[in-house]
Formats: sequence, structure tokens, C-alpha cells
Amino acid sequence: MRIAELTALLHLASPALPIGAFSYSQGLEAAIEAGLVTDGESARDWIAAGLANVLAPGELPFVAHQMQRWRDHDEAALAEANSEFIASRESAELRRETEQMGWSLRQLCASLEWGDAERRATLAALVPIAQPTAFAFAAVAHEASADAALAAYAFSWVENQAAAALKAVPLGQLAGQRIIVALREPIEAAVARALATAADELNTFAPQLGVLSARHESQYSRLFRS
Repeated sequence: MRIAELTALLHLASPALPIGAFSYSQGLEAAIEAGLVTDGESARDWIAAGLANVLAPGELPFVAHQMQRWRDHDEAALAEANSEFIASRESAELRRETEQMGWSLRQLCASLEWGDAERRATLAALVPIAQPTAFAFAAVAHEASADAALAAYAFSWVENQAAAALKAVPLGQLAGQRIIVALREPIEAAVARALATAADELNTFAPQLGVLSARHESQYSRLFRS
């Protein structure tokens, strides 16, 4: 891997990226409220299930296919897939989350002038825009390979979930690090599965996540926006 590619992906995966990822738990806080997550072990299992059953068959292959569409600059296909992804979100909270983070990342891409002017114009025209679509644009703008980009995306998601668990369970720092270490190999497996998934085979079926996310919208006490 080129050093420029590595540093670009580290930047995109960084919790310091100003897109607001820290304010979301993607259903984890509702799972804690429901008693499904109570300690480090159950938090690890919940995050691992999300990686294997939500990201690997749906979000990660979506990023990979959007990256190819950005390379081809297929405006119609990008817009159609982006709309389908937003429609696939299991609750109003999760839809607002991807739209807000997508908007923030698009603003960053435009401000830093990543990519060429023609593709930036296409990016600006996607309203609303899903966060994975914006991430795919940024990855292509930095000439990142699909496997490396998906690994960065998955690691960023796992790290954010672990950080949410630290605050909401709560857990100690060491427990959070154990979760991240335990999911290194599952991230590799998720990326391999995603790269082998055709565009018409994406699957976002996650009924328990949808129910918990909907409950979170009216949860009495909460730290996160999803």
C-alpha cells in the first residue's frame, strides 16, 4: 500500500473526522436499555453481530459498488443506489444519521477540494446523500483500493461502537480495547464477504435493530442520537 493511500484512509477512519459519528450509537444504546448488552462480553457480541449481519452483507458491499460507480462516474447509477440505501434504513433515526453524516462528509470533501470538479459537482447534486456514498467518493478521490477502503470503513464503525459502549454500558478503556482487538479478524472476513457480494445481493434485513432503533426515538434517557 502506498503511504499516501494509508494516511488518507487513516484520516477517513479517524474519530477526529468532523462528521459527527461520535454522537450516534446505531441502536447500541437501545440494546443496553433493553438489557441485551450489560458488560464487555455482551457488548463485543452485539458489535460482532452488527459487523457480520448488517455491515458485511449490506453497507460494506454498498460502499464497494459505489466506489466503482464513482470511478466510472455513472451519475444515474450513483443517484439510484444512494436513494435505495437511504430508503433501506430501518428507522427514522438511522435515516437521519446517514443523511447528516453524509452531508457533513460531503461538505468536507468540497471544502478540501478532494477529487475532480466534475465528480464534486455530482456529489453536490446528491440530496440527500448517504454517508457511505460520500465515503466512497472520498476513497476514490484518494485512489484507495476497495479492500483497504472497506477495512477502514469497518474499523471506523467498530471503533465508534466500542466508544459508545464505553460511555453507555459503561465499560473501562481496557474492555473497549479488547472488543477492538477481538474484531480484527471478523473485519477481514466482513471485507472479503463484501467484495464477493454482487450489487443485486445486498441485504439489510435486521429486524431487531429496527425495533430497538425505533424504541430509542422515545427512550426516556439517552446519550446518543441513535
